[in-house]
Amino acid sequence: MAYKVLLVEDDTQIVEMLQGYLEKEGYDVTAALNGVDGLIRFGQDHFDLVIVDIMMPQLDGIEVIKQIRNQSAVPVIIMSAKDGDVDKAIGLGFGADDYIAKPFSLIEVSARIKAMIRRATMYSNPETSVLQDQAPEFKVLNFGDLCIDLDNYSARKDEMDLKLTAKEFEILKLFATNPNRVFTKAQIYRWIWNDEYYGDENVINVHIRRLREKIEDEPSNPRYIKTLWGIGYKWDGQ
Repeated sequence: MAYKVLLVEDDTQIVEMLQGYLEKEGYDVTAALNGVDGLIRFGQDHFDLVIVDIMMPQLDGIEVIKQIRNQSAVPVIIMSAKDGDVDKAIGLGFGADDYIAKPFSLIEVSARIKAMIRRATMYSNPETSVLQDQAPEFKVLNFGDLCIDLDNYSARKDEMDLKLTAKEFEILKLFATNPNRVFTKAQIYRWIWNDEYYGDENVINVHIRRLREKIEDEPSNPRYIKTLWGIGYKWDGQ
């Protein structure tokens, strides 16, 4: 069965080019030319991945992502202008998992989609996860007021459920199952995105910041995810 992709983009040339290419790659692509139509189509079917442009009429990509995240953890890739670092940061902060910079190559888009779907499949099937061998025998990890359930892919803090995206939980799991191990940004990207790291720190930085905001009492003075300047990050939970 073909994976279903929802493409929300107002540029008809990009839609025709990308939809045609992805369908030749074997994907079932549904296109929407604005944010409102995108949300309608999202509610009408099940999708394995969503690609959303940032700048669109009627409803921009940020709002589309926010509304999708209120009801689903489906992988979301945003598309933005090549120099739109602010757009990338805002989009990822609201729950996008990755971004594609415009202009882009179709080969790059296909590779990112494959990696994202592969990671999402592993996430929903823990038996096949590349992190399984590192996971401890105990499937529930407790760090003070933070409880991480590896079987149910959920986390609680002070008895309150945390709304983590798929990528945020994978990063949390990577750290929590490898306490005191230092991970460089390149290592984190290869583990979580299952792709080569091209030096764009924005993706890692935004996800770490968002994760800290959810699990730390003081995100600016983290208890769990410590920064080793110039090196990377490590989990310091006791």
